Amino acid sequence: MKNMASSQPVNNCKSNQVSSFTEADATQSGHLADRIFKILAWTAGIVIFVALAAVTLFLILRALPAFTGSPADRASALDALSGGRVTSFLAYVGPLLFGTVIIAGLSLLVAFPISVGIALFITHYAPRKLSTLLSSVIDLLAAIPSVVYGLWGALIVVPAITGFWAWVAHYLGWIPLFSGPVAAPARSVATVALVLAVMIVPIITSVARDICAQAPRLQQEAALALGATKWETIRLAVLPFAKSGLISASMLGLGRALGETMAVLMILSPGFSYSLHLLRASTSQTIAANIASQFPEANAMGVASLIATGLVLFLITFLVNFIARRITGKGSSK
Repeated sequence: MKNMASSQPVNNCKSNQVSSFTEADATQSGHLADRIFKILAWTAGIVIFVALAAVTLFLILRALPAFTGSPADRASALDALSGGRVTSFLAYVGPLLFGTVIIAGLSLLVAFPISVGIALFITHYAPRKLSTLLSSVIDLLAAIPSVVYGLWGALIVVPAITGFWAWVAHYLGWIPLFSGPVAAPARSVATVALVLAVMIVPIITSVARDICAQAPRLQQEAALALGATKWETIRLAVLPFAKSGLISASMLGLGRALGETMAVLMILSPGFSYSLHLLRASTSQTIAANIASQFPEANAMGVASLIATGLVLFLITFLVNFIARRITGKGSSK
């Protein structure tokens, strides 16, 4: 009996030591995992800044000859790139920047309300099975390469929509935007903007759907309990909550439209002017499509000039995203 009584404290001491060692090891391994995760997270964040700095440095260094090279060489290169129209960089990049902004802006103007409507339908109106199916289709459309949209636009949309643009010009031609003569085939700014709108609808819809689905359920139920209709509930509880996210989604779509190359190159009949006539041919061109079309035949100074226009596009995109970030920041702080 004495031996049994004396062995129990010894066993208890051993078990306490084993449990304390186990807890210490678990705590130490948890701290180690936390440090490893912190290092990986910091590394991932730094990689983003390094990549952005590398792209910026590359553009500046490769575009530098377009600003510091021989005036005669610069003028000759710009004269060749513009087909004898201009010899200064500002005169060259101005119409290209105008065309880029007008096409991207029109595509966003068409795509944004459609995308928000689809997102609200998926999250608040569609049955569960239909909502799941539509979400899968939207995600699939967002993954389609732009060259596929370009082929679809060039081979299907352009021949099919020519008659519709002629009808628009006939009845709305008194508005300068829709005045003729209408391009036939319809390789115009309006057609390109429509194709780009179809291209960015899945991107905006995908983000807007996730934002609208996160709207506070209690606020929606409270609005319904007070007698609000479905639309009033969305307007009072969902849209104010999702406003910042919808702005971010629209800027994401706008960024893709600003930098789109292949679809514009395959559809648009290029021009070199400040024109708001959306249905006419050979009025505008985008920076990205101009770089793709001019790059193979450009000399060294011409390549530097094209990269300089790419630097301008990079700065415009950065500025648009910075402004959007400020707007969403102010909205979330209220």
